[in-house]
Amino acid sequence: MNLDKKLLIKYVDVDICQQESTVLRNVQLEVHSGEFIFLMGKVGSGKSSLLKSLYHDVRILDGVAGVLNYDLRTIKPDEIPYLRRKIGIVFQDFQLLMDRSVYDNLDFVLRATGWKDKTAIDEQINNVLDQVGMSSIGFKMPHQLSGGEQQRVVIARALLNSPEMILADEPTGNLDPETGNELVELLYNIRLSGTTVIIATHNLAWVSKFPGRVFRFENETIIEVPSVSVI
Repeated sequence: MNLDKKLLIKYVDVDICQQESTVLRNVQLEVHSGEFIFLMGKVGSGKSSLLKSLYHDVRILDGVAGVLNYDLRTIKPDEIPYLRRKIGIVFQDFQLLMDRSVYDNLDFVLRATGWKDKTAIDEQINNVLDQVGMSSIGFKMPHQLSGGEQQRVVIARALLNSPEMILADEPTGNLDPETGNELVELLYNIRLSGTTVIIATHNLAWVSKFPGRVFRFENETIIEVPSVSVI
């Protein structure tokens, strides 16, 4: 299985710590390119902690932890930015810079990650905005956009450096059901290009509409379950 897919994540016997407390124990996880993965569980069950561990924002105490060819147990501080450039992150609360336009939000990220050529920057910004159906709003300020439009910009921002993986932490939590459905469909289609998408959500409806792997978080553990048993 997945013999033709690139292995992106390999966790073996991993313990994950948040604020000096172990929140997940004995995590076993393999993720390959092009997969769509749901993380399901109650608030505080460790979904966000797992996502943050993938880009080295929370500690891994024990086990084997490989992400995008980096060993998270031994990664050097100056390597972490390069790991994070390979990962697009979609937050529930957008985290856009409210004092500048959509274009300037995206321009800021590209320049902060080493882009210098103005023509290449323009082309990449136009590409990602077109990919999320927002090609005509680059001049607008974030406050002029609806919640769904802002989240589309956030997804565009996550795509800027052509990541191998997108992590979405409750990305529809602040949106109405119809807009949320559109956003998950957008993420689902992005994975068709080979980009892996891992989405933490409480919404069981997405599992039936957008088939993928499902992991349930409970009692400090992660268990993969058939998607039909979640509904």
